[in-house]
Amino acid sequence: MSETILYDYWRSSASYRVRIALNMLGLDYRTVLVNLLEGAHKLPEHLIRNPQGLVPALEIDGRMITQSLSIIEYLAETRQAAGLLPADPPGRQRVRALSYAVAMDIHPICNLGVVGHVMELTRGGDAVRSAWMKKFIGEGLAAVEKMLDDPQSGHYCHGDAPTMADLCLVPQLYNAGRWGVDITGLARIRRIADACSRLPAFMAAHPDTVKPAE
Repeated sequence: MSETILYDYWRSSASYRVRIALNMLGLDYRTVLVNLLEGAHKLPEHLIRNPQGLVPALEIDGRMITQSLSIIEYLAETRQAAGLLPADPPGRQRVRALSYAVAMDIHPICNLGVVGHVMELTRGGDAVRSAWMKKFIGEGLAAVEKMLDDPQSGHYCHGDAPTMADLCLVPQLYNAGRWGVDITGLARIRRIADACSRLPAFMAAHPDTVKPAE
């Protein structure tokens, strides 16, 4: 069987999602750092792995696959025991909706490249960057909080076991903390995050755990 390799940046929330998924599945994998701050994601060797110049990229089952949600869904379909997606179509739809609310509506607006370009166009400084992050992360998480006001929510986003939705939510909360977003009023999100923080798969994937030694 071929080696599983995650091309990763420790602070990338998309990579963070995939690390949690791999840990939940108990898969052995090797991490290769792609340093975004040094521009390693735009080098020819990484563009061969992912022509978009993004992380993560996952080499698994003799294939190179990209896009964090696509990776997680591939893992859910090929290693079903982890329960990353519910068995029933309505449950899968709800988990996808929660996941997409974070990964497609919050994350892209706050992506390193997007925010950097906004700063270049506006000539804004750190205060502008911080205000941008607080607005879009805060508004996005407030909407997710309302989506979680549903009988199908349990200890986690959907029921009483973590799914892809939790894998998306937790890394976004890490970013919220970095940018000082006030989540004190988001009681459901905070409760779910607390439950996730106690799970070994989430703890082992946390940026503070995987951050390379300086």
